[in-house]
Amino acid sequence: MLILHMIHNIFFVYMLMIMVRIFGSWFPNFSQSRFMQFIAFYTDPYLNFFRSIIPPLGMLDLSPIVAIFILQIIEKGVLIMASKLI
Repeated sequence: MLILHMIHNIFFVYMLMIMVRIFGSWFPNFSQSRFMQFIAFYTDPYLNFFRSIIPPLGMLDLSPIVAIFILQIIEKGVLIMASKLI
């Protein structure tokens, strides 16, 4: 069970990082901080994959929503597989 909680927490922290990246991009001064550069370093490769598939609609970028949705599906699949191995 501890393994399942750890897996869930890893996915949860990564989703939080994506959310911070999304909301942090709304504030120019905050998006230039070292903290946001750290967040961007780890989240942008994943988000850029979806940005290349889903173009922005004007000023609205829907790719992070799809990215989080897919990440939740992956998490559920990993948790199901891990629970069967335990």
